[in-house]
Amino acid sequence: MTIRVAQVATGNAGRLTLRQLITDDRFELVAVSTTNADKVGADAGELAGLDVRTGVVAVGSTDELIEARPEVVVYCAMGDTRPVEATQDVRRLLAAGIDVVGSAPGTLQFPTGTLPEKVIEKVEEAARAGGSTVYITGVDPGFASDLVPLALASTCQRVEQIRCYELADYATYDGAEVMFDLMGFGKPVDETPMLFLPGVLGFAWGTAIRMMAAGLGIEVDEIVEFWEAEPAPESYDIAAGRIEQGTIAALHFSITGMVAGHPAIVVEHVTRTRDDLRPDWARPTSGGGAYRVEITGEPSYVVDIVPSSEHGDHNHAAIVAACGRIVNAIPDVHAAAPGIVTTLDLPLPTGRGTYAAPTR
Repeated sequence: MTIRVAQVATGNAGRLTLRQLITDDRFELVAVSTTNADKVGADAGELAGLDVRTGVVAVGSTDELIEARPEVVVYCAMGDTRPVEATQDVRRLLAAGIDVVGSAPGTLQFPTGTLPEKVIEKVEEAARAGGSTVYITGVDPGFASDLVPLALASTCQRVEQIRCYELADYATYDGAEVMFDLMGFGKPVDETPMLFLPGVLGFAWGTAIRMMAAGLGIEVDEIVEFWEAEPAPESYDIAAGRIEQGTIAALHFSITGMVAGHPAIVVEHVTRTRDDLRPDWARPTSGGGAYRVEITGEPSYVVDIVPSSEHGDHNHAAIVAACGRIVNAIPDVHAAAPGIVTTLDLPLPTGRGTYAAPTR
């Protein structure tokens, strides 16, 4: 039996989740909403970059989307720079009796210990009122910093530390708002970007740290933040815009969950906009980007996950992976009890429903 679904937002992630919602026989697309006036009235197939007409055209309001009576909404609106608004959107959908899966707000991936209890309770109250469920995920924070490391940890006799890396060249990533407004690329090196204001890293990645801790059955005492920047040796252009000489061109940051004074869980990012910058920082073993999981214990592991795609490079492939994780979670989320669910609550995902014989 197909599940009636709707899509909120059709940006970098939304157009890719929309593509799967259209082509996957498990789902019936009934609505798409957008805040971009130029997209209102466009067919969902066009917005997804597919050569098909679905008969479902984009609407410009949440009210119109709700009127289509979807059972599940895939929510991919920007949450990094508008977490309050994204949370309010999710609460409204839940209260209307609609399950929500999506990429934002990231704090709902594992809100305990990160969000104030009153905020969590408001989301839970909306879910109870509508008998609905919400699940938020991504890559990192997301499956590369919860599902994958915990699956590996399940094979260990002893775990002393879990360390998860994102190692990527962002030169081809065209998300200007994330790159410039949030991460601070192209800004003076003596200026603190939004992402590195005190507490922001812990807020953004505290979900991953605490979810891994919960999976291990431990509690984090403290989250320690660190960041450093490398200036551009000259001016050059990237997909998102221009990096002027002397402005931020590469970043290295980490978020560490301390347990009894020991760095038990670490999430570390090395983000370059040119491959030759800071060769002393960690690098992917191949390609332009990788997600690395290191477990120190018995046995110990070093696992590099290198995404690739038929339609783009490592940056595109990482977004595709996040979108696949979101859409493939729909049946389990739709079957779950009302409330906020996390990767720890859902059944083991296996890729059911995604097999397709090669076409060439």
